[in-house]
Amino acid sequence: MLYITVPSDGPSKLTFSLFESYDIPAPVGGADAEINNDLILKFEDEEEAVVYAEQLENLANELNDKTTTQYLAINDIIVAIWNDEFVQSYQTK
Repeated sequence: MLYITVPSDGPSKLTFSLFESYDIPAPVGGADAEINNDLILKFEDEEEAVVYAEQLENLANELNDKTTTQYLAINDIIVAIWNDEFVQSYQTK
């Protein structure tokens, strides 16, 4: 199991509560909240995380207004996934 935390100090100030309110699709493994309400994404493996990030990139590209907090939140999630050390290692294989 791979857990990726999306810190709430990004441009969108994304928390688990905001993630739920923005109707952003959750990964197959689900999402949870840390004690401080940071968002934790759950994946079976790195490949699943990469596929989810790519799906979110497509979703972000479909949004008309690139200044909304929903768009910023999606980008914060994508950045957290791509910055994960296990995903980066998987990408270099």
